[in-house]
Amino acid sequence: MTGERISVVLADDQALVRAGFRALLDAQPDIVVVGEAADGDEAVRLALEHRPNVVLMDIRMPGTDGLEATRLIAAEPGLAATRVVVLTTFDLDEYVYAALAAGASGFLLKDVSPEQLTAAVMLVRSGDALLAPSITRRLVERFAGRGQEESVVHRDLAALTPREREVLQMLARGLSNAELAAAFQLSEATVKTHVARILGKLQLRDRVQAVVVAYETGLVAPGES
Repeated sequence: MTGERISVVLADDQALVRAGFRALLDAQPDIVVVGEAADGDEAVRLALEHRPNVVLMDIRMPGTDGLEATRLIAAEPGLAATRVVVLTTFDLDEYVYAALAAGASGFLLKDVSPEQLTAAVMLVRSGDALLAPSITRRLVERFAGRGQEESVVHRDLAALTPREREVLQMLARGLSNAELAAAFQLSEATVKTHVARILGKLQLRDRVQAVVVAYETGLVAPGES
């Protein structure tokens, strides 16, 4: 990567975890850690101060936890370009699902390898969601419909064209852009345009939230193939 370095804020109540992640990230020439937070309030403050590209956010912290901090960051217009990646010990965790619904762009397990950590930060910075739709789908199928009043991704699908609704349905079932193109006999460029319009009309940050919306609105039902 050339040009400006990717800026990262680390939020975890364990200093040793923060130190480990900082050492791994600061060793990369294209990444710089601009702040460390021990709780959610500090994470939000540092995000507003530094406007980082990525916040690595532990979910379970004392006081304001990472879930609430993710909601606050995702709802802040001035942080529209900041992506939150939640850190967790379990890949199927109700808190992970709630964080995705609140606006996180993906999650990482805390035992992530150095290579995976670096790749994840770069991927999210590029605008992509950080996890395969199939993993998101497993989370959504397990937890969709619980505590929906707290979700920020409820959207009216009436704004979508019939084709866009079809694309959203298939996207939520885990199809890649190439697979969507084959299914609809379209070019990948056209598929990307459809996906971008879906995200724009529904005011969503990325494909992860699109999957959540498809399930929570009933467009796709858990268990559908």
